[in-house]
Amino acid sequence: MATLDARREQMFPTLSAAEIDRLRRFGEPKRFRKGEFLLRAGEESHGLTLILSGEVQVKPHERNRQDEVIVTYGPGSFMGELAQLSGRPALVDAIAQSDVEAVAIAPARLRELLVAEAEIGEKIMRALILRRVKLIEENVGGPVIVGDVADRDVLRLENFLSRNGHPFQVIDDDETDAELLMERFHLTRRELPIVVCMDGRVLRNPSENQLARCLGLTHAIDQNRIYDVAIIGAGPAGLAAAVYATSEGLDTIVLDCRAFGGQAGASARIENYLGFPTGISGLALMARAYNQAQKFGTEMAIPEEAVRLNEESGNYAFALRHGQAVRARAAVIATGAEYRRLDIAGSAQYEGAHVHYWASPLEARLCAGEEVALVGAGNSAGQAAVFLASHARKVWMIVRGKGLDATMSRYLCDRIAAQPNIEVLTQTEVVGLSGDNGVLEKVRWRHRGDGRETERAIHHLFLLIGAAPNTAWLAECGLARDRRGFLLTENLMTDRRGIFAIGDVRSGSVKRVAAAVGEGAQVVAAIHAYLARRENADGR
Repeated sequence: MATLDARREQMFPTLSAAEIDRLRRFGEPKRFRKGEFLLRAGEESHGLTLILSGEVQVKPHERNRQDEVIVTYGPGSFMGELAQLSGRPALVDAIAQSDVEAVAIAPARLRELLVAEAEIGEKIMRALILRRVKLIEENVGGPVIVGDVADRDVLRLENFLSRNGHPFQVIDDDETDAELLMERFHLTRRELPIVVCMDGRVLRNPSENQLARCLGLTHAIDQNRIYDVAIIGAGPAGLAAAVYATSEGLDTIVLDCRAFGGQAGASARIENYLGFPTGISGLALMARAYNQAQKFGTEMAIPEEAVRLNEESGNYAFALRHGQAVRARAAVIATGAEYRRLDIAGSAQYEGAHVHYWASPLEARLCAGEEVALVGAGNSAGQAAVFLASHARKVWMIVRGKGLDATMSRYLCDRIAAQPNIEVLTQTEVVGLSGDNGVLEKVRWRHRGDGRETERAIHHLFLLIGAAPNTAWLAECGLARDRRGFLLTENLMTDRRGIFAIGDVRSGSVKRVAAAVGEGAQVVAAIHAYLARRENADGR
């Protein structure tokens, strides 16, 4: 918050008269009377609002916070945050404190503005991002999750919202506010967790897709529209492809079944990505790419899961789990890989609350001051171990091989060696988990050389043991795969013309964020060439 306070002028800039004149052509004049709402949380807005005269107060929508004022906008200010960039529902209320004259800039026109007016666009884009960060940091806007903060479904919903950069609040079921909400909606503790959406709807332990629809994160896809390219997967490769494809004029849609960022988005810190000498969190890096793609006009459909690929009249159609379909002239498969699980009986019962596949601040909060075990020897495991060491009392790092040097970057090996509370156990594997009612109580591991076993009271186990390609859903369409399931390609094209594969899902790819981004940029040239050949063939 200290950093945000220092950047307040960037968060809430005032435009000059000359800048305002340049922006008028992108919007429509609007007038609001004193006391009128310009925005209501949970309702779709008209985009960015440029204030010409009068004052507007922005307030939290929550009943117990309506006396708070987030900011007061005056002449020369512009009202909005990232929700207005994509046309999603507002997260806050905005009320005219006097008669207001304004210019409303619709989302599509706002995206045009950001591209056409580079200097002013940079100022606006930075402000929109910082305002969203402020809402997240101050828990303003978004849904309210009510339930046991250690419950796996509460954690699942928290992770979904966090990974999608959406503000939310969590109220523990023991708090007075939780009791009041349960009484208000006639609920018992056995019905928790619940989610109270911004429009007042109450969801009982919703799926991610149900929650997304309640919040307006997803929308109906035009079933008659044929995109130039559909990108399946919003990790580093998919987002890079989206940025380059849309910026070069291709009509592009991106789908992902969970959140933007992929496995990279779950990394606590990435230090070997070009241009970030002090490092950057995976979520922050991927959020920049996600916002950049939207700036150029990429249509995002998250969470939406493609379950089948068909060919229709020379185009490709992706059937979605909830009944819609996406059609495109070309397709990019960037579905990455799925986390590998331990082959130990009963381990599934601990997933979500005690067995984790990434290490984010949510998981760090759960294991603060405790001993934890972490399995893995790659860069992701190293980053997670270092991150957890700053929260946990002790990190047991369990490695099947003889050491870390062969599988982990040197800087991470050195950093792990320097942490007094990380102990690396080589030639060791986890062989047992125990605990009742889905609560992990003990972890047992065995040395592969002498067979010696150790059991410790550990409540949180982190598994970063590689991943398998996320291609099972493509089995029916017959795309060529190698023996491990990765897609075979030549110059990034699969054995089906017009279908490309990039990133971790591709056979022979380098499993690095920078490599995935490079393939995302490279594939766009191949798509252009394919579409040009197709048009020439159709012309003949």
